Amino acid sequence: MRRADRLFQLVQLIRGRRLTTAAFLAQRLEVSKRTVYRDVADLQHQGVPIEGEAGVGYRLGAGFELPPLMFTQDEASALVAAARLAQSWVDPALARDIETGLGKILSVLPPAARVSAEALALYAPAMGLDDTLRARLQTLREAVQSHNKLLLQYHDVSGDASERTVRPLGCFYWGKVWTLSTWCELRNDFRGFRLDRMDAITVLPERFRDEPGKTLADMLRQLKAKTEQGKVVPQEPPASPPWSGNGAS
Repeated sequence: MRRADRLFQLVQLIRGRRLTTAAFLAQRLEVSKRTVYRDVADLQHQGVPIEGEAGVGYRLGAGFELPPLMFTQDEASALVAAARLAQSWVDPALARDIETGLGKILSVLPPAARVSAEALALYAPAMGLDDTLRARLQTLREAVQSHNKLLLQYHDVSGDASERTVRPLGCFYWGKVWTLSTWCELRNDFRGFRLDRMDAITVLPERFRDEPGKTLADMLRQLKAKTEQGKVVPQEPPASPPWSGNGAS
């Protein structure tokens, strides 16, 4: 990679995160941390408002703008591939937004790059989710974003029914099934539920705030610890998410 390209990408990486460490930048740019320190110092000397220091992390000061992005032909093709795959496995609203966003990107590409990207011979027929699951996924995704609690009517792998009030934390795709990760107020612990085993979903007016020990980040740390201890064996697709017990316990 040319140094000019590396400096441009370095600024993009810092701009896209709240705080970016030199170790992260070195890994993404495939250079040493010493090179990152030197590049950041050079950018700061040239007037780029990069705040922070070695050993702490960097962020970009407010008000700094780069020229409009231009994707390479390979990058444009990768975006088309990702969009086509995603549209078969997300909810209708998100699929429409993907189509709109991709159209905006393709519209500013040079003609040759656009034609090449649109001619990519990689397709994902719309057979991933049925309409019921698509609508269900949209409801859950929006509840995660709005922090609305949910009342779930659910049946587990044995067919046993249960009713749960949960804090939705995130939707996870396992290749064949979607699951909702939650903080379950009945069990006072993390629980996961497969979308195809949900019998009814009610979005409650009550909203929740992130609390220590009950967040998505806490759940992922717990999952990582269990995985490192050998207590989680990945399944494809999972009978229930690996952090959930049996999904209805």
